[in-house]
Amino acid sequence: MPVGLFRVCLLVITAIVNHPLFFPKENGTVPENTEEIIQKMKEREESLRLEQLRLEQEIADQEATQKALEKAAVVVEESKEEKVRWDMWTALSMVIFLLLEDFQEGNWQDTGGEEDDMAVLGKAFKGVAFPDKAVLASFYEKRILGTTGDMARMREMVEGFADDLLEALRSVCNRDADMEVEDCVGVGSMYENWRVRKPFVCDLIVPFAPPEPYCFRCQTWCSGDSFPPDEQGYGTIKVCRADEDATGCICDKTKLGEDMLCLLHSQVSSTRPSSEMEDLLCFKNTQYLDADQVMKWFQIAVTKAWNRISHKYEFDLSFSLLDSPGALKIKFKSGKSIAFNLTPVVQYENSDVYFISHFPRSSLAADIPSSTHWFLTFSVYERRFIQLVSKTLPANACHVSCLQILSFLHGKQCSLTGPSGLTNYHLKTVLLHLLQARPSQDWAPEKLEARLQDMLKFLEKCLHEKKLYHFFIGNGKVPAELGFPIIFQRAEPLNLFRPFVLRRDIYGKMVDTFHEMLRNMSALINEYTVHIP
Repeated sequence: MPVGLFRVCLLVITAIVNHPLFFPKENGTVPENTEEIIQKMKEREESLRLEQLRLEQEIADQEATQKALEKAAVVVEESKEEKVRWDMWTALSMVIFLLLEDFQEGNWQDTGGEEDDMAVLGKAFKGVAFPDKAVLASFYEKRILGTTGDMARMREMVEGFADDLLEALRSVCNRDADMEVEDCVGVGSMYENWRVRKPFVCDLIVPFAPPEPYCFRCQTWCSGDSFPPDEQGYGTIKVCRADEDATGCICDKTKLGEDMLCLLHSQVSSTRPSSEMEDLLCFKNTQYLDADQVMKWFQIAVTKAWNRISHKYEFDLSFSLLDSPGALKIKFKSGKSIAFNLTPVVQYENSDVYFISHFPRSSLAADIPSSTHWFLTFSVYERRFIQLVSKTLPANACHVSCLQILSFLHGKQCSLTGPSGLTNYHLKTVLLHLLQARPSQDWAPEKLEARLQDMLKFLEKCLHEKKLYHFFIGNGKVPAELGFPIIFQRAEPLNLFRPFVLRRDIYGKMVDTFHEMLRNMSALINEYTVHIP
């Protein structure tokens, strides 16, 4: 546009300069051929007008072109912004898609039917006829309360026999070479007074230690060592000499040259033949305690001990399960029998946390990574926590009653539809969480119905979220009176439902069992309850 204006101004100035009226001849007279001059001036004026029109047209064309270019630039800029936004949404959609793909790995894909079935958090109770207080009270009195005396008598009998059996076991073992067996400790539902289903089975754990000069050094998944996610809750047990690494020597941590000798540890003490470590129940060519070796040793030791004292008793003793080292059964001549579990464990440091080789009748350790990985049990602290909380609750509190009723319903449902991944330990974990979350007065005996519904809804929520956290691991609110190890309180919470998340068949069975139990609850309770008008 500035160039066009300059050209118009130049043309006007040229016309003015060349106009004859501004620059007349020297004589100052008007020329004779005036008409001719006027005619030329008109022609000149016409040509200038045409030139001006042409220039104006060019200027207009330039302005139109400039506007078109500006408009095109704006369109291009908008298209770029739109493309950036589109690329951003595309990238975000791709990330979400990849996350969903990663979540659905391992055949873990939710179907529409399962979503409808799991639209719970209270919805599963719609249409469920929940028993009233009178029916629950009658059911508890008639069906459950009478079993307490039977449990007490059985505990006394089993504990007495187990002490005698372990004393005989110590006498048949070589104290210089065999493991040292300590006194047994009662754990589980029989010692927490909530077991309801027969046959009653006492669970006893038996701590053992290596002979001198050896000791156990335990490593857990939360002790700083790298454990994969599927090994959370496990640990390893290393068999070492009591004085090994006591001075902080690094001879076992670094590779010394062939011509170098550690002055603190002789070659004899630092090298052990593999047969010696296998005698100490270690895995082949390692220093790690092998659960399978422990199982074989314990079965042989119990058999020898029974042969030593069998003449004193008028019954037979046998192993009831081949895959459990201490699943024992007492058979009387009358045909009656009593089953109990005597399970070897290793104490974790100076606490009452124990490494256990296996869980009888449980799926908690169904997929142990290897025989050198031991699961940790907190059953002693669970029993102590229930006893501690019970002291603060009202008289005849309903917390144990809730667990007994729920355990009874779950057991009856499993007898109808078959076992599922849901266990009594999961039910007890739900109770432990609620005992900590609710005030003491909420566990009064008249609130049995409300607390039972709370347990069912809490379990329903955990199944929906696929998360049920271990009560002690990662729980910073554990009462200090228990003396619980701080290392486990600071650990990441352990999801007890994690093994079932990637196994859709087991998880689906758990959900189906829970919903069937809800639907059959009234029928099961009424079946074992005297009719109340």
